[in-house]
Amino acid sequence: MTFRSLHKMTRELVAVAMGKKPADKIIKNGNLVNVNTAEILEGIDVAIYDGRIAIVGDASDSIGPDTKIIDASGYYICPGFLDAHIHVESSMLTVRNFAKAVLPLGTTGIFMDPHEIANVLGLKGVQMMHEEGADIPLKVFLTVPSCVPAASDFEDAGSSMEIEDISKAFSWDNVPALGEMMNYPGVFKGDPKVHNKLAMALKEKKIITGHFAAQTSGKELQAYVAAGCSSCHESTEKKEALAKMRLGMYTMIREGSAWHDVKETIKSITETKIDSRFCLLVSDDTHPETLLTKGHLNHVVRRAIQEGLNPLQAIQMVTINVAQYFQKTQDLGSISPGKYADILLIKDLTELIIDKVFINGKLIANAGTLQINIPDYPYPPEFSNTVRLSAPLAPENFIIKIPPYLRSQSPHKEKVLVRVIEVKEAKVNTNSVEIELPVKNGRVESTVSKNIAKIACIERHRATGLKSLGFVKGFALTNGAVASTVAHDSHNMLIIGINDTDMAIAANILAREGGGMVVVREGETLALLPLPLAGLMSKEPVHEVRNKVAALALAWKALGCSLESPFMTMALLSLPVIPNLRLTNRGLVDTNCFEFVDLFV
Repeated sequence: MTFRSLHKMTRELVAVAMGKKPADKIIKNGNLVNVNTAEILEGIDVAIYDGRIAIVGDASDSIGPDTKIIDASGYYICPGFLDAHIHVESSMLTVRNFAKAVLPLGTTGIFMDPHEIANVLGLKGVQMMHEEGADIPLKVFLTVPSCVPAASDFEDAGSSMEIEDISKAFSWDNVPALGEMMNYPGVFKGDPKVHNKLAMALKEKKIITGHFAAQTSGKELQAYVAAGCSSCHESTEKKEALAKMRLGMYTMIREGSAWHDVKETIKSITETKIDSRFCLLVSDDTHPETLLTKGHLNHVVRRAIQEGLNPLQAIQMVTINVAQYFQKTQDLGSISPGKYADILLIKDLTELIIDKVFINGKLIANAGTLQINIPDYPYPPEFSNTVRLSAPLAPENFIIKIPPYLRSQSPHKEKVLVRVIEVKEAKVNTNSVEIELPVKNGRVESTVSKNIAKIACIERHRATGLKSLGFVKGFALTNGAVASTVAHDSHNMLIIGINDTDMAIAANILAREGGGMVVVREGETLALLPLPLAGLMSKEPVHEVRNKVAALALAWKALGCSLESPFMTMALLSLPVIPNLRLTNRGLVDTNCFEFVDLFV
């Protein structure tokens, strides 16, 4: 889809605005959601010429014989929604299939950070997704992955993004920012490699998006902001969000499929009544089930309104605030003369059911149905061959033996104290807990009665055979095993289970499929979602992926788990830049002090 630059059409827009040239299209007599001034203006016309807005007000002088009139009586005329922080790969869809899913929901632009595919395939993966999003109606902006791998001292990814790669990506079109700087300890500890990336981004006048997961507002946060990191989507409490906004940092309040932060963090606005210009609403990660049953940004905005936020403020947080943050206000963020005609027609500002979606003045979606064809993108074969194990896995690969020093202390030891990762419903953070587990024949086993399962993380990019084993609490599995090649951010293979044999079977299935997610019980495959593109994405449309994800959810329940989006909770268990305890392919990581810790206390 062609997007004409403003500098090429100023004379034409002026002629339309002055009534000397007819508009192509006029959306007439609607209630304008004016995000510039946070007010509703009644009886407003919006005149459009060649994809941009020429008039907002009375457009009667610009009606010609071929001007198309759209009656907006009873509708709110609203700017298209912009997602300031999204990992498309986490939807398990390609960029184009993601666009097909979110355009009817009112999302007209995204600022994606494809660091998931970067961890598997490096710059070529990032470039492929960037090119896939270049010629479609959804406006796709790239924030270049900054931390690939997220923590190189603690994990092994399939690739990396070095400063040379980032520099090359900065030269591409539609690249306004550096992706989330997850290595926040490296920032405030003065890591030269980290600061070289920051310096280059600042020199190139790129926005530096942030990721400050430490639950502190002290000197570390001050240092992080001082280094140019200007946003954060990791706040989970009111006080964190408020502290960041007070320092001029854009706080991205997140409501994804598994991370429900709006309820607590939006209190930073609703309970304080502070200026909300530094607040954005984002999705971060959204599964197909959420897209089809709840929505995308329209769902996030709706949730904020449900928690007491003024609807106009909520809409500002996905429109003009986003455009201002990424310095895109010449083109996006409001319904104003000169901007792209990315416009939504909505009947109700609290329910946010999107009736019509226009991009560049063209009707893209009507009553939830896409009105145009977006062809699939041809990914090369190398993107479907990324799961490499050193050898097929066997049950004995998942045995956890007590170490020799413990056996020497007590040869007939019946219990042992171990560090366990404890997950929490709909939260990204984990707890680090110490729990006594039984020992049988020198082996430590999962314990259903204590809600303890085994967890394994296995390197799957270069067939090195590197793996680590541990325990996780909170999934309530009573039998079987689950496995996934979606394991942030290095995307090695994660397996959780009660039964060593099922754990091996699950892992081998994913190796055969080229990646994905699977649930196994007593040797039987209960559900399988193949994700052949980098082990992260399906080539299928959202409805097909949703059906397979729904089958996975039922299979999880068959194993005893009732968590919402358990695979998304599982997928973060290997991410060593979020508190408190994680398991990478190299071992257990205490992410508060950034040190490996022993499984045995």
